[in-house]
Amino acid sequence: MSSSAPPLSRRRAVVSTVLGFVILACVTAGLLVAQAAASRPASSATIDAGAAPGDSAAAAPANAPAAPPSGAGDGLTHADGVLPDGADVGDRSLAGIANLDPALLSALEAAGSAAAGDGIRILVTSGWRSPALQKQLLRDAVAQYGSEAEAARWVASAETSLHVAGDAVDIGSYDAMDWLAEHGAAYGLCRVYDNEPWHFELVASAPDDGCPGLYADPTRDPRLQR
Repeated sequence: MSSSAPPLSRRRAVVSTVLGFVILACVTAGLLVAQAAASRPASSATIDAGAAPGDSAAAAPANAPAAPPSGAGDGLTHADGVLPDGADVGDRSLAGIANLDPALLSALEAAGSAAAGDGIRILVTSGWRSPALQKQLLRDAVAQYGSEAEAARWVASAETSLHVAGDAVDIGSYDAMDWLAEHGAAYGLCRVYDNEPWHFELVASAPDDGCPGLYADPTRDPRLQR
């Protein structure tokens, strides 16, 4: 049994309906893509975008504090403890590393060897500092943070600084900071200040008892209240 073709107006209505569904689907897909792009988190900032993996290219946490001034460019030299970028924890040719307390330096070198086995390089941005470098850092911090009170949360005086004493080191990559935060106690290396994830010191009891609690910042550290 044969049937006649549908009227022209009916065919046009069907075509219009199909086109409407196609357009609606395209618009919906476009909106979904745009929404996904808008909700995607932005890339985290890195310390050194050109560094090799495992160096200082680890992504900084979104709420990571800004490191204090380095003191470089103020007429101070390596003899004062100014370190070049990418200074390795075992580079004893640099005064900023060689002048650290021998026990601290040995612990850092042991941790550095272990971290290397995990593909992590422990780089140092600041270790031992001369009094002149410490004073310059404090002046720079006052200029950066706007007051002596705020600067004191980040940089100690030359008279109280544990860097001047050779008893503290600042680590220069977030992957190394994370590694030390997890494994450092086994080597006696501990974070001390909640606001400075890069600052580590030697704590003799840490291998047996773990690292002690953190001070909020250096102004809460009784060792510096002189």
